[in-house]
Amino acid sequence: MGALALCAASALPTLPATANATGLPSAVGAPTVARAPAADDRPSVRLFDKEAGKGGTLTVTGRGWRPKALLTLLICGQNMIGGTNACANGDGRAVTTDSHGAFRRSLPVAEPPKPCPCVVHVATVTGAADAADAAFTVAGHPVAPLPEERPGGRLTALAPPRLTGSSGLLNWFGAPPQRRLTVTVGNLGPTAARNPVFQVGTSHGVFAPEWEEQQWRGTVPAGRKAEITLPVELAAGAHGDYLVSLKYGGKILAEQPWGVGRPWGVTLFWVLLCLVVPTAVFRIGMAVVERVRPARAAPDRHRPAAYGDGRTLIRRGKRYGKNRRNSRSPAAPGAPDGPHGPDGSAALPWFTPDTAPSTTTSTERPTSKGSA
Repeated sequence: MGALALCAASALPTLPATANATGLPSAVGAPTVARAPAADDRPSVRLFDKEAGKGGTLTVTGRGWRPKALLTLLICGQNMIGGTNACANGDGRAVTTDSHGAFRRSLPVAEPPKPCPCVVHVATVTGAADAADAAFTVAGHPVAPLPEERPGGRLTALAPPRLTGSSGLLNWFGAPPQRRLTVTVGNLGPTAARNPVFQVGTSHGVFAPEWEEQQWRGTVPAGRKAEITLPVELAAGAHGDYLVSLKYGGKILAEQPWGVGRPWGVTLFWVLLCLVVPTAVFRIGMAVVERVRPARAAPDRHRPAAYGDGRTLIRRGKRYGKNRRNSRSPAAPGAPDGPHGPDGSAALPWFTPDTAPSTTTSTERPTSKGSA
């Protein structure tokens, strides 16, 4: 037993000792105290003064922002419920964060256009949308109750809208043009926007837009952004320059121009219609006239043909010449017999050799008096 105790006593100094949270040494394998988790890295704003009057200076610091990000600092009334319209935009300042996402900037105190409660609003200018507010009181500025917050959140457009889609063959013949409006919106309110209802309007020229309510299925959490897509459709045969507008909560979020080409297929159709219809009517009219016109009488077989027929003229000439020959004196010797010429060909009855007019008497002109 003494030997065993001596061995155990000699082995104790060889065990390494570690300090615990109380500063006392502890043996190997003892549990260590867990380190507390790091603080939230979301953007934050801190004010050195909670209240100041108009004309004073306020020091604003922040941390947790993106490195080298451009920020704007504004003093806003009504807790910025009405957006930047409630802020003193003319007295705002800009600052760029350092490599660690921190900043420090002096901000002149100005009275916002809306009554207090007021906040100092810090937001990013480029890149991903981030914003943070800090409560502040402008001394001497009016104070009024806050307006009722809309249950659907406070949405604003973060990027220019765009129209996607193209026209097809049916649009060339007057079908309604269709596109899809895509907008990136951010929720600046304290509550999430669930299934928000937007108003999409289209206007042409100086006419007021025609609004149509469309519900977007989805949720935009508070302080987050989302990309929404809504269909847009014009009337049949629409062409020219249009303006597509997106409205939410009575506020226009975005506007996008849209140039619609002319449906030339409709013009071609009307041109062909103006050519084909008159031609068809003319042909139908001619067919009706051919139908209702009385039929011609059949020619009589025993009745002589028309006056201008050649065979009728020859028969009449022969008969006329025979009658003339029988009524006159006998022909002189050597004269041709009947209305035939010397070569045996038939001569016209009114130009027989003995009755033809003399060229001398018909063509000679009388001599004038005193001429030879």
